[in-house]
Amino acid sequence: MTLTTGSLTLGTATLGNLLGAMSDAEAQAVLETAWECGIRSFDTAPHYGLGLAEERLGRFLRGMQPGSVRVSTKVGRLLRPNPGGPPRDPDLFDVPGDLTRVMDFSETGVRASLADSLDRMGIDRVDTLYLHDPEKAPDAESACDTGLSALAALRSERMVTRIGVGSMDEGALLAAGEREETDELMVAGRHTLVDHTATVRLLPLCRERGVAVAATAVYNSGLLATPRPSGTFDYAVAPPDVVARAQRLADVCEAHGTDLPTAALHYAALDPVVTSVVFGARTPAQVRENVERAASTPDPALWDTLAAEGLVPEVVR
Repeated sequence: MTLTTGSLTLGTATLGNLLGAMSDAEAQAVLETAWECGIRSFDTAPHYGLGLAEERLGRFLRGMQPGSVRVSTKVGRLLRPNPGGPPRDPDLFDVPGDLTRVMDFSETGVRASLADSLDRMGIDRVDTLYLHDPEKAPDAESACDTGLSALAALRSERMVTRIGVGSMDEGALLAAGEREETDELMVAGRHTLVDHTATVRLLPLCRERGVAVAATAVYNSGLLATPRPSGTFDYAVAPPDVVARAQRLADVCEAHGTDLPTAALHYAALDPVVTSVVFGARTPAQVRENVERAASTPDPALWDTLAAEGLVPEVVR
């Protein structure tokens, strides 16, 4: 896929106060800037800020014409009152802890989750609905089976257009990719410049079965988000070998006239099975920066050099 603004999706985990709080006005500014830059696809989830991201996205969507925007969300975590719980969410989101997440991939749970999400966003349907991290359920195999069956029923009722699984876990993604119900997988952090987990089995499986891929967490939670590697890898301290590999990637990118985050964004889109690249932003400037990166196509020789050095697998284009 050639990366364009039209193939970018704004992920909204940061709008749920991931790793730090932001105001409603700051969240609105991020969404407005994305729209002004031509982005028409938005991904969210109940998990993000215990519903805060969906609520903020919903306020932005009010009054928009049906069909003018694509929205995806996720099911598997019901939000329920949490009296006597911790004052703040114990997860990675800076929000009050007055709700708790209850894993539920049953048909009843899936339908309830979607209904709650639609209510929070003030819309009557979503384009894509994913099972969110089914591998974290007590019975992961059953969660995938019952969850995808429930999603297929919602698709037949035209409550959603596309269904699938969103996860960082290769096993969960492979299991879903084998299922005939699956239209699309959201692959988080496993198809990036520095993490090639999806390359060996998952992407070939998706090509074989006609399953689309939305690539997200392409900066691996920060490591690849700046010209010189910095930040975390998968929301934890990056191992030294991963940092060293990212530093060499940055060197080669610079030698080919581009920078590490631009290469990371475009690398995720090279495989034709990828139909969307999802990025997050905390400020309007970060939105514009990512849109500019999408418009700045790296020298194709970059991929050959990276492959020759063993820094990435042979690139499928």
